[in-house]
Amino acid sequence: MLESAASFITASVPELQQALLDLFCKVAYKTGDFTLSSGQKSTYYINGKPVTLDPLGALAIGKLILKRLPPDTQAVAGLTLGADPIVSAVSVVSAFENCPLPGIIIRKEPKGHGTQAYLEGPQLAAGSSVVVLEDVVTTGASALKAVERLQKAGYTVNHILALVDREQGGQELYAEHKLTFQTIFTIQDIQARWAELSPEANA
Repeated sequence: MLESAASFITASVPELQQALLDLFCKVAYKTGDFTLSSGQKSTYYINGKPVTLDPLGALAIGKLILKRLPPDTQAVAGLTLGADPIVSAVSVVSAFENCPLPGIIIRKEPKGHGTQAYLEGPQLAAGSSVVVLEDVVTTGASALKAVERLQKAGYTVNHILALVDREQGGQELYAEHKLTFQTIFTIQDIQARWAELSPEANA
């Protein structure tokens, strides 16, 4: 089991993926009656922030996503608030891996003063290839909004990479828009591991 920062730094990709899966099960996955941001009802909820804002979780996320990015990636981006720590983690890890990638944060509403911009981050050359990052995908609408904002700003966006896919329409939506979609975990991965770890599930 990975427990120290040093062990996360030197861990293999399968070890990092297992540690991240366990962290999701322990601090992010809850059962009950919930209403999602999409308005859908659900018997479970995944709050990615306790994972993405955990220092070792962020390190694992940064390393795992960096391994999955297309080779032509010139920046990573995401819609605030869920994607903010993911974008930052990948950008920081990329610098340590000697392939620095800038990060871009997309506001849900334009800035209320100054430039009134939707995008926060460095200005890249027109046509730059940007990958959109997301924590949890349900219908896919949030990441698609990020894609549209980036494309309107003149960037090339063909790829979305998420931590968790709830498998409730996101993949199909992205396919309709000819976007490649990758995910580190599916909801089935998390539920299966949660059942192994949780006393509640085994009661």
